[in-house]
Amino acid sequence: MNIVIVTPDGELYNEEVTSVIVSSSNNGDYEILKDHLPIVSTIDTGYIKLMQDKMVFYVVVIHGVVEQMNNKISVIAQDAFIGTSKETAFQNLNDIRSQRTDENRKRNVELMKAEQELQKQIKMTGAGQL
Repeated sequence: MNIVIVTPDGELYNEEVTSVIVSSSNNGDYEILKDHLPIVSTIDTGYIKLMQDKMVFYVVVIHGVVEQMNNKISVIAQDAFIGTSKETAFQNLNDIRSQRTDENRKRNVELMKAEQELQKQIKMTGAGQL
């Protein structure tokens, strides 16, 4: 079976797998094996366990859709992070979210400074006064 996992940032994973276990807070757990009946499901917050023979990977998924048809699994997610265990995948998620929060704070501070400078320049030039 082939599985493709995509996010707004692009393709995260595209490989052949022997089986997939989907765990979601809204739908519980289920396994997809070769020749599985077609399925479409959602993942609110959960993970996908990917098995390639003896190798195992976990992908944490936030707000996603899983579709399986003809041994092709497609996952479209708002966010997805990969790890060698459930814990490392969730840790990757937390690290990335923390980094994004810090970046957003810095952008907000820069925006506030730029706005203050613009207001200062407007006052100095007398723009907008009749």
